[in-house]
Amino acid sequence: MNLSVFFKENPKAAVAFSGGVDSAYLLYAAKAAGADVRAYYVKSAFQPQFEMEDARRLCGELDMELKTLTVDVLADCVIRENPADRCYHCKRIIFTTIAEAAAADGYTLLLDGTNASDEEGDRPGMRALRELSVRSPLRECGLTKEEIRKRSKEAGLFTWEKPAYACLATRIPAGEEITSEKLKSTEAAEDFLFSLGFTDFRVRRFGEAARLHFPASQLGRVLEKREEIVKELKQYYKAVLLDMEART
Repeated sequence: MNLSVFFKENPKAAVAFSGGVDSAYLLYAAKAAGADVRAYYVKSAFQPQFEMEDARRLCGELDMELKTLTVDVLADCVIRENPADRCYHCKRIIFTTIAEAAAADGYTLLLDGTNASDEEGDRPGMRALRELSVRSPLRECGLTKEEIRKRSKEAGLFTWEKPAYACLATRIPAGEEITSEKLKSTEAAEDFLFSLGFTDFRVRRFGEAARLHFPASQLGRVLEKREEIVKELKQYYKAVLLDMEART
């Protein structure tokens, strides 16, 4: 099956839109196929502001409506306690919220951007997608992340080279309570590093310290900016550590 066939068979659907590479291409493909689709973005404490801005920009460029929903994920005690399967509980709440809003708008089929490169063992949230009957056209059509980036570039989507970005909650070790303050510190620290031109990095909590995880190609610049980075991040953390095992 290809996406044109998928949308011919499913001409009306809601898309859970994150602002990332995969769901952006899914929206583009749906519009190109002439499908009636609406994008739904969920704003929570786990999503940084730039993701919502990217979602709005992409929908603006595609001339598609974006409906923004707000979910208080930290109101759920299980999510706040941050068990190993936190992603499952979070996805249940987020996709249930989207499904209810979409149904009220007349969209009974819900799609997401999971692709053929996503290993289920690494994504506990996939169980929630199955339970809620969310379909993943990119995965069903065998499209890998590499192919999606290639097609996105050909389509002129600005998201084609956007680095993969996991939610802010992934920066906090499993079993450690998630708080609004910890999430805000993470976002502020990562925003600062983005402002310096760094990409595809993570600022992870390690006790009261920030553990910085960069691609190998950026480690030299990190050391050049060491004093500036330490000064800024010590507003939010007691110590700033550099992980020498580079991101791949």
